[in-house]
Amino acid sequence: MTVSLKAMALLAWLGTAAPVLAQPANLPPPGGEKPIAFDVHEGTSMAVSASPDGKWLAVDLQGSLWIIPAAGGKARRITDYFNDARQPVWAPDGSHLLYFAYRDGGYDLWTIKPDGSDMRKVTQGAYDDREPVYSPDGRTIAFSSDRSGNYDIWTMDVATGAMKQISSNPREDRMPTWSPDGQRIAYAGADGASTAIYVTSLGNGAETLLKQGDGKVDAPSFGPDGALAYVVQDASGSHLVIDDKIVSGTENVFPFRISWGSGGRYHYVSDGKIRQGGSRKSTVDFAATLEVVRPNYARAKRDWDSTAPRKALGITHPRLSPDGSRIAFVALGDLYVVSSKGGKPENLTNDAALDADADWSPDGKSIVFSSDRVGGLPQLFIKDLKTGKDRQLTSMDTQPLGAAWSPDGKQIAFIDVDGRWGVAGVCVVDVASGKVTRLQGSLGQPGSPSWSADGKYVVISLSYKYSNSFREGTNQVYVIPVDGTTKPFWQIPQDNMSLDTRSGSGPVWSPDGTRMAGIYEGLLKVWPVAADARPLGPARSYTSDIAFFPTWSGDGKTILVQSNDALKTVNLETGVITDVPIDLTYRLAKPTGRTIIHVGALVDSVTDATQTNKDIVIDGNRITAIRDHDPAQSDKTARYVDASTLTAIPGLIEYHSHIQKDFGSNLEKAWLAYGITTVRDPGTQVYDAIEDREAAEAGVRISPRLYTGGPLLEWQRVYYKMGIAVSSPAHLERELGRARALRYDIQKSYVRMPDLYQRRIVEAAHAMGIPVSGHEIFPAAYSGVDGTEHMGATSRRGYSPKQGPGGMAYEDVIQLFGQSRRTLTPTNFGALTGYLQRHPDYRNDPRVKLYPGWAQESVTQDDDAIARIVGPLLKGGLASMKKMYDAGTQVVAGTDTMIATNLHAEIASYVDGGLTPFQALQTATVNAARALNLDAGTLEPGKLADIALIEGDPRADIANTFKVKTVVANGVFHQVADLIAAVQ
Repeated sequence: MTVSLKAMALLAWLGTAAPVLAQPANLPPPGGEKPIAFDVHEGTSMAVSASPDGKWLAVDLQGSLWIIPAAGGKARRITDYFNDARQPVWAPDGSHLLYFAYRDGGYDLWTIKPDGSDMRKVTQGAYDDREPVYSPDGRTIAFSSDRSGNYDIWTMDVATGAMKQISSNPREDRMPTWSPDGQRIAYAGADGASTAIYVTSLGNGAETLLKQGDGKVDAPSFGPDGALAYVVQDASGSHLVIDDKIVSGTENVFPFRISWGSGGRYHYVSDGKIRQGGSRKSTVDFAATLEVVRPNYARAKRDWDSTAPRKALGITHPRLSPDGSRIAFVALGDLYVVSSKGGKPENLTNDAALDADADWSPDGKSIVFSSDRVGGLPQLFIKDLKTGKDRQLTSMDTQPLGAAWSPDGKQIAFIDVDGRWGVAGVCVVDVASGKVTRLQGSLGQPGSPSWSADGKYVVISLSYKYSNSFREGTNQVYVIPVDGTTKPFWQIPQDNMSLDTRSGSGPVWSPDGTRMAGIYEGLLKVWPVAADARPLGPARSYTSDIAFFPTWSGDGKTILVQSNDALKTVNLETGVITDVPIDLTYRLAKPTGRTIIHVGALVDSVTDATQTNKDIVIDGNRITAIRDHDPAQSDKTARYVDASTLTAIPGLIEYHSHIQKDFGSNLEKAWLAYGITTVRDPGTQVYDAIEDREAAEAGVRISPRLYTGGPLLEWQRVYYKMGIAVSSPAHLERELGRARALRYDIQKSYVRMPDLYQRRIVEAAHAMGIPVSGHEIFPAAYSGVDGTEHMGATSRRGYSPKQGPGGMAYEDVIQLFGQSRRTLTPTNFGALTGYLQRHPDYRNDPRVKLYPGWAQESVTQDDDAIARIVGPLLKGGLASMKKMYDAGTQVVAGTDTMIATNLHAEIASYVDGGLTPFQALQTATVNAARALNLDAGTLEPGKLADIALIEGDPRADIANTFKVKTVVANGVFHQVADLIAAVQ
């Protein structure tokens, strides 16, 4: 359904009075905090449009629409905070504004009168519509949309709503503009890194290349006399060009269409300010009032003292045996089997290795699983259940996970992880010989395989993208022929509906090949399929509670699922759901006795000073005293550690990383070896990080303490395998219920989560006592979101509200962080290159060999792609970070990588940005501990004994944090040489 704009034009708002009323009310912050109001005079990534009569300007400051007198003054907001309204343009008659907004979970075109009344939605549906602009006569709208499978230019007739596709090619076409006579539409086109401006004649549909430059060419705009303006971003900056001449000088111009007026005048935004260009240039000063809150709620606190039994919640990938009598799963680092009626499980491995992803042989006599039990990284093993013996099946340079046994028992399919973020191929291995055959090259984080009944196909879940402009898509069924003679192909069970996640939502083929099971909307659903997985009918729901990781019994009558903190079987014939109680507990591993460390120097992260010749007294897992070293003092019951040539600093906290099974247990050992004693994982696969957290707490695996969240909460479209495509408000409530049951330490609201639903996430998470994080800054800062990840990173808009060109942030962003006192994890992706150039010997540090080969290369070799894409943003990002820090932002160090060298580079980059070495050290110690509500991060009596013993003084040279020799984690000592011994 479309809304006629012609009728609206007939009711055009008339008069010369200011077209603004009282600003619209907003929903109150979910925690009931009183908002803090403040004025800002600059906008980051802000666009401007001048009214046809030249009296008013409309801007989209931080996702709200504002009206400002053309001469400058107080800005009046005409939308509430929850629209993510962008790039407004005036109707030719001045009666209303046209813009695109994300209010309800998709970008659509909207209109609103300049007094804030009569807000109407013009387009709707599953596709994103963006960047609208009126034809000169106001009868047609041109816009960009992904409704054709990539971004193309479309038009819509205002009177009828009829749509027509204007451009159609593999490029991504965006930002349309009309020629003055309305006969042509120009637009920016991107083909990978190549950009240009094209124009299409509406009379004959012919397309012509109009402009191409050395840099990124964007945002074309025809002036009334036919002049063409556009923005070019190159190595020297971001420039406004009109008729091939740079007119902006040294200004940092935002890449949006300029707004033309009469007499050659125009408006644009640069350096966060509204500029008027033409024969007389000027700046339009304004003041806009924003609001933030400082969240105030009872924080949950992890218990690092009690050794009472704790229920194991991290049960991963439970699989029903073919005869339906047993369940195999991994928990607390080991492989278990339990009766399908429940009870106390039997531990089949009982070692310090990382085990994962068990599957039964068709005869139920063996289990295949991944494990790093032989040192190094995970491989496939087969356990004979009669003899208890294990046979190593693979010996690969890459990491096999997600094993699935073929129906005839002769082959096992698996995903072969060979790159960043779970990029993997799909392989089969011959059970008898161990020969590996790759069926499919590297894919974007595929799900685990499932076999057809005849063994001809393997299906996985894979992201089906809407366009190349944005990486998010829906999780669909990808069918891979096993014989290799036919190309893989897609099957789409439900159009524009996504399987929840690729980490455990199916698809899973029934043993007889006639049905598939998967998780949609948080619910177990089953649908009929043909032999090639083609859907033959609608999906039917079998659960009302949340479900995850379905597996079939051999007779196809029963499906086992996880639901919150429980396992359940679903009888497909009767609909009866039966709980499977699992009696599995663990105790916190906590050292006993007294240890005294004599250190030559100590930086406590409280006072900016280096203390000398100190003793640190540790009882159990806590520091009980720090005193001057006195050889005469003696405690015969204590263990003495001589670190008189080393400096003690608090154990480092990696505030943003993601735990991955393909790294094996070496990942945790590497963190410790680099002095990292706590890791915060804000988003991961469902149940996986809970298992990691509990294995670490129980002391089953050598590990830092882990603070973990659940999956990234996305909306309908998703990119990462660790993301959930939340489909509806009801689905969101199911996910929040699972967060409560699994006791997440954090909840992350991700890129496409609408602002209104983000507000609900905050309300629920704060009731649990846990913080919320995400990429957004506003209205996140008003809704009580506790922190923001990344200075830049992914944005649903295609540009960042936190950074303009060159990585620069302006007063709105700086004040939003400073006034709210929220956390910022900068994750300076380009920092590693410069760090290693200054310290080339760090490339060859033996600790890096704990990682997979592709990960080692990120340290031993320069990443040219990162340097090219992110490097230019680093300088501006660091300058902005310093302003935010000075304004009161709580900067916490995190890297968004698993390779720990990056944390040391990250901290060092803060010094490059203007922090002192001591302040930089605090970002990875006391600041991060405070944000986690953790009794660590400083060396003081009463704090947990998390200590790194390093060579040199980090206050003199922050790069000395890299020189770790010994690390103490929760009172347990680890020598770096011992941690890396397995790979030397």
